[in-house]
Amino acid sequence: MEKLETLIEKTVQQLGYELADLEISNRGKLLRVYIDKPDSVTIDDCTLVSNHLGHVLTVEQDLDYDRLEVSSPGMDRVLKKLADFERFKGERASVKLRMPLDARKNFLGTIDGTEKDTVLLLCEGELYRFALSNIDKARLSPEFKR
Repeated sequence: MEKLETLIEKTVQQLGYELADLEISNRGKLLRVYIDKPDSVTIDDCTLVSNHLGHVLTVEQDLDYDRLEVSSPGMDRVLKKLADFERFKGERASVKLRMPLDARKNFLGTIDGTEKDTVLLLCEGELYRFALSNIDKARLSPEFKR
């Protein structure tokens, strides 16, 4: 899986995009790739990456899959890397921890940046520090105004 992710990330970056997430489901038959770029992803971007990845995976990787899907990560995109948390500093995010902190695992707050391998989240008026390795899942949690 790591070799596959590295190959896909390298290919996507060469095309000028960021690999936001990668999912393999349906017993390995469905490969889902989420791409991003600063000024949003269009259907043409997804088509370009899908066609290119299809060729690369056929040549480079012995992977038996039936379907490849390429799409935008959406407004509630997954946050995996420290760079994700830096990029979205000031945005609201939900964070689920592997090991509890102050007897809780789930937090919702504003991303306040990073320090070394630590994510800073302002939650309920308090600044929390989470080791990136202790984050099980994190997503942007956009607020919709009326």
